[in-house]
Amino acid sequence: MPSHSRQRRQLSRSKVDLFVECPRCFWLDVGQGVRRPSGPPFTLNNAVDALLKAEFDRYREAGEPHPLMEAAGLDAVPFAHPELGRWRHNFTGVRWLDDETGWTLFGAIDDLWQAASGELIVADYKATARAEAPSAEKLYPSYQRQMDVYQFLVRRQGFEVSDRGWFVYANGDAKAGEFGGRLQFDVYMIPYDGDDDWVLPTFRSAVELAESASAPAPGEECEFCAYLERAGEAGG
Repeated sequence: MPSHSRQRRQLSRSKVDLFVECPRCFWLDVGQGVRRPSGPPFTLNNAVDALLKAEFDRYREAGEPHPLMEAAGLDAVPFAHPELGRWRHNFTGVRWLDDETGWTLFGAIDDLWQAASGELIVADYKATARAEAPSAEKLYPSYQRQMDVYQFLVRRQGFEVSDRGWFVYANGDAKAGEFGGRLQFDVYMIPYDGDDDWVLPTFRSAVELAESASAPAPGEECEFCAYLERAGEAGG
């Protein structure tokens, strides 16, 4: 195995999701340093993310609930903590060292709120532009796994964490009639009841595969593996 994997000995939330999606692509990436071709960056989504964080931070400083919380009937305020900036940063995030494997799991959260009960609530910001309104029933499985991992990690920091997380979903309105230099968004609060029981065994299985010298079979529904296989057949 390449030395960089042994030195880093850490998996991000997105790498665990890659393992769930396709063990072979995960093994090539983490174990062999061969990454999938990357797509273009989601810069518009990143802009919405930054603006939502700045907006919720204003209410955090005031110690007041955001109007979206009140509209959703949520008795909570944005959580103030000196480590929040580090927990939000992509390359640090919320981190937990597994003593059994010696590997670290980490992930960068978007926000934490605190309920009146004292429990923390994990919140994640999403941006899209769809004809239909987003809903809990239409959440991507990868989004659900993302929330599960974040709840797992925040619990490992010693906090009481609510099973119910929230997605703050900004949906661009493509029917506004004209652009005029502005894209209008409708913002939705989407609840999701998480279950992190799968996270630890999956993380440890991913670590075991990352340390393996043998490649697993291609993912049955992996478009990347299917492309490579067909390209190899076409090339003779």
